[in-house]
Amino acid sequence: MFVILEAVMPVNPALLAQAPGQPNSLFANPLFVLIPIMAIFYFLIIMPAQRRQKKVAEMLKELKNGDKVITTGGIYGTIVGLEDDSVQLRIADQVKMKISRSAIAGLQTEPPKES
Repeated sequence: MFVILEAVMPVNPALLAQAPGQPNSLFANPLFVLIPIMAIFYFLIIMPAQRRQKKVAEMLKELKNGDKVITTGGIYGTIVGLEDDSVQLRIADQVKMKISRSAIAGLQTEPPKES
């Protein structure tokens, strides 16, 4: 039966290469969809994380004696000694502990003074 139809109407090979119902557009290629998704992922997730990491590294580098800090474990203390990769905290009168610099979550914020 196909032979009869082909004899009446010749088949164009270019039409056979394209699947029926598929648009021949720019967005049919998955690469053109993947690149914008990757760019959005970079700008919404990776870039803010890198900025936050730089701020934390800068804060850890600028620590000095007398700074009031909070550790990642939730311990509040005052820095009384600094070394290359560790910090000595005073957490109470006559109580000091040595912790890693990376265990410091941030500086304590001063509570607002009531007038």
